[in-house]
Amino acid sequence: MFCYKNGARLRHNTNAAYAPFMSSHTTTSSLFATSVSASGSAAPALDLATAPSLTGSITLPARSDLPGHIGKYRVLRQLGEGATSDVFLAVDDFLHVEVAIKRVRSWAVPENPQGQISGRFFAAEAALAGRLNHPNVVRILDAVGDTESPYLVMEYVPGVTLKSFCRSDRLLPLDQIVELGFKCAMALGYVFRQGLIHRDVKPANLLAVLDAQGHITDVKVSDFGSALNLNADSTQVHRVGSLAYMPPEQIEGGDVDCRADMYSLGAVLYHLVAGRPPFDAPSQMALMHQIYHQPPQSLVGMRSGVTAELDAVIMKALAKHPQDRYTDWDSFGRALSDLVARQLVPLARLHEVKDSERFNMARGLDFFADFGDVELWEVVHRARWRRFPVGYALFKRGQEGNTFHIITQGEVEVIREDRHVATLGAGTSVGEMAYLAPNPDLRRHSTDVRVTEVCTTISFSPESLALLSPQTQHRFDRAFIQVLVRRLHAAHEALAHPRRIM
Repeated sequence: MFCYKNGARLRHNTNAAYAPFMSSHTTTSSLFATSVSASGSAAPALDLATAPSLTGSITLPARSDLPGHIGKYRVLRQLGEGATSDVFLAVDDFLHVEVAIKRVRSWAVPENPQGQISGRFFAAEAALAGRLNHPNVVRILDAVGDTESPYLVMEYVPGVTLKSFCRSDRLLPLDQIVELGFKCAMALGYVFRQGLIHRDVKPANLLAVLDAQGHITDVKVSDFGSALNLNADSTQVHRVGSLAYMPPEQIEGGDVDCRADMYSLGAVLYHLVAGRPPFDAPSQMALMHQIYHQPPQSLVGMRSGVTAELDAVIMKALAKHPQDRYTDWDSFGRALSDLVARQLVPLARLHEVKDSERFNMARGLDFFADFGDVELWEVVHRARWRRFPVGYALFKRGQEGNTFHIITQGEVEVIREDRHVATLGAGTSVGEMAYLAPNPDLRRHSTDVRVTEVCTTISFSPESLALLSPQTQHRFDRAFIQVLVRRLHAAHEALAHPRRIM
């Protein structure tokens, strides 16, 4: 028993990425919705089985023209329409940024039973305005509770949903699927730490960001209308989701935690790999029986390149019992990242370093110990990642410093006047003294730094560091202070106890 979310119809000019924002929260067959209070006790809710369908029995009024403005936002065009709302592309003329606006239609406001349910989904998203800040989560920028037509202002994401790549003739490369899964796992882990369980993870709610050439560059989790807010005091709609991607405990209406979303993401990954969901049946009752009692078919042999290791990672997420799934999102993310790092899936570009590898590589370094996931993703995307051969001169004495490097793999040696001074390995920084110096004379390197073991580094220039958020720049400042304190302490020990140091 759950509130089943049907896909909404779209106009022919719709940006497909905004299909999830226009979903209708309606039931099918004799299923009904219940609501749950913050304390966890179920409260009776509207029996939607007897209510008119929002997608069937109500004729949407034809639009003669676009609204000129919605609030302070100038409307550019309509992206699409759903059963209870319209989505528009608009521009904030003050900030000069494009936004997506989801506006609830006047007849769908909470003055009737259908509107009450729709209003709760709107309220769930509105409560998150300004709260979620993660590179792989669609930001809800503002929420306006207008009495006639309330609306949400969201980040505009040019692209399509992952539903576009669930067809057998449009399947993505396996390493790209794993990479997208890793980013979704990290995003949903962040969401859970904010006290939220999404409860409707499905391909249509995952937006693939496209570049000018139509290549996928990123992914973003969207549509938090069904999210369970663990910190909310108000009554929330219970038993929601999309059946094909729901775990058994969510269908039953029992208590759910982040492992319910893990199951759903596992089902999405299965669909992206196989071109069909893990369970498929002609009726809801038959589908529910499969979800409860049948194991999904192994992915091995269903598609070329699927390894036993890839199959095992996805099958663990799809375990019937929550305790048999991953214990937390970090564990799920590491399992996905390891598939790429250990080349347990075919790599479309053998020498390409994936974002998941970079993230986990940086996460394991002392320098980034105090960085949160959001700040670390900024480092992954903004830094320059390079690999240097043995003997390469990273810095030369007398050279003016305009970059610094953080070593992620390998080793370098520091040489002063042909004498070996130190060996630096993963997690240490080089060049920061010249980079931080207050005037050009002090920015010149006083030593040579040469690679002694094939070395991968993260480097920043003043220009690239300035592009980081203030929070991330503050993290760098703290990390540099810690580096300087450690080196001053080491220098003090060398002066005080030269024999001990030698």
